[in-house]
Amino acid sequence: MKPSIPAKTVLLTPKEAAARLRVTEGTLAKWRMTALRRLPYVKVGAKVAYTEAAIESFIADGLRQSTSDVRAA
Repeated sequence: MKPSIPAKTVLLTPKEAAARLRVTEGTLAKWRMTALRRLPYVKVGAKVAYTEAAIESFIADGLRQSTSDVRAA
């Protein structure tokens, strides 16, 4: 069963998501294709969108206190 998306969810275009993450749209495409980074996205017809909550969670998951912090598996 697919997860549901709340009705008032803010969807961002790849351009908007890339700007928030300070990466290129190409980087987002690479992450989608290779699962190099776990950043959930939504398909709306043939278009790709990102939820604002997914972007915020992705940023929060990347927070570290020091360079010796290890990423949770």
